[in-house]
Amino acid sequence: MTRKKRRMNFILFGLVVLGIAAALVLNALEDKIVFFYSPSDIATKTEVAISQKIRVGGLVKKGTWEKPKTGLDHNFTITDLRHEISILYKGIVPDIFREGQGVVVLGKFQPDGKFRAEEVLAKHDEKYMPPEVAEALKKSGKWKPLKETK
Repeated sequence: MTRKKRRMNFILFGLVVLGIAAALVLNALEDKIVFFYSPSDIATKTEVAISQKIRVGGLVKKGTWEKPKTGLDHNFTITDLRHEISILYKGIVPDIFREGQGVVVLGKFQPDGKFRAEEVLAKHDEKYMPPEVAEALKKSGKWKPLKETK
């Protein structure tokens, strides 16, 4: 075998080993990978399996959430100003959670088509919005960033 062929075989072997390693890592992390979607992504082009855990982000639509008097059941709607998704959440929402603010929820779609959230993340001050939410709102063409006040 010539030197050139040995080098080529070594490179091909290395690529095969690298491919197998990448496939094993991705297979092991399959359950840990969580994708982010906006309501428009889900409504227009994305097929999401019912058992697939995803993140959905947008603004809490005004008039859709009322703080429960008793219990921990929260129902609200997330919008990107084009499409909406109804969210069901059982738990304590962050103290800073309110209508009109950016949130990201982690959960799964139920067989009845409603989204059951396992976790709700809210922005931490007036100027911050989760990057995924800001990008989705920019794509909708309706996002207006807050002006700085001095």
